[in-house]
Amino acid sequence: EVQLMESGGGSVQAGGSLRLSCAASGVTDENYNIGWFRQAPGKEREGVSAISSHDGSTFYADSAMGRFTISSDGAKNTVYLQMNNLKPEDTAVYYCAAEIDPVGVGLGLNLYDYWGQGTQVTVSS
Repeated sequence: EVQLMESGGGSVQAGGSLRLSCAASGVTDENYNIGWFRQAPGKEREGVSAISSHDGSTFYADSAMGRFTISSDGAKNTVYLQMNNLKPEDTAVYYCAAEIDPVGVGLGLNLYDYWGQGTQVTVSS
């Protein structure tokens, strides 16, 4: 059974940084994507960034471009999301998710098969 566990959330002031971690277990496929998504109160869940286990390709939403960096440590089966220059509008619950045997790398919510429980990120002005 695939399990994903996020960590690293917290409260920071605008301009600060956080690094989120997503520890994956039970993934037997060699080809999968790990994506980061977020959901703010009263808003729909949206994609932030994703990375391919196959070739390390990455994808970023416009909101994350230039401020967030996704990376992976295959030995630890962990994917990281480094978030810099955080803004109050980044406040949300952040989730990681796994897409098994994907075609390419993207952030379509309906493509992801397994989800973590989420970690809260709060950015104050």
